[in-house]
Amino acid sequence: MITELHETLNIKLSILFKVAKLAKSVYYYWINQFNKPNKDDELIKVIKEICKESNYTYGYRRVTQDLSNRGINVNHKKVRRLMKELGLSCSKFTHRGRKFRSFKGKVGKVAKNIINRRFKTHVPFQKIVTDITEFKLKNGQKLYLSPFMDLYSSEIISFEISKRPSLEIVINPLKEMIAMRPDLSYRLTIHSDQGWHYQHSQYTKLLKANKVFQSMSRKGNCLD
Repeated sequence: MITELHETLNIKLSILFKVAKLAKSVYYYWINQFNKPNKDDELIKVIKEICKESNYTYGYRRVTQDLSNRGINVNHKKVRRLMKELGLSCSKFTHRGRKFRSFKGKVGKVAKNIINRRFKTHVPFQKIVTDITEFKLKNGQKLYLSPFMDLYSSEIISFEISKRPSLEIVINPLKEMIAMRPDLSYRLTIHSDQGWHYQHSQYTKLLKANKVFQSMSRKGNCLD
């Protein structure tokens, strides 16, 4: 304001300092601060580049990791602040938009929760857990992963990756896992959510034909 009055109305700075009760040193200090180049300019440039490369699907944590991969170590809080100021927060990959929901109501038989959060076992191929996860790629395409994990060793016994969450993404790795199963005296239990894949008659019949127990967590139980 003082600078504008000085330049526009040609009022002496000494008079303006007196009226504003402002020290001359304070005025020139802030003039120098405003004229200094932004020390974060280079960092902001790289952040913008990362966000553009990711098609604006990265949040501040992914951006911080990408910066670290490029040899730029910066606190995640600073990255979050800069992204917020620049309006670069993730917008194309919101929680509601990215969450894959396989639950379509009761389309078959819902099994009892036999596992009941007893996720530990000392015997291989006794308790297997499975789920379907959606991944969104940079090019806008989606991939779906369907793994079967043995709780004995946390090993992925079999899995299927597909561009569509069809029934085969569950059936194929199930058949592969059953074929790998050793000939044991106890019965195997497979635990899942209540997704339509696991309620489908083809899936449940395959379990029964191979004498496999089916277990399901209650709807909306993300901890399982």
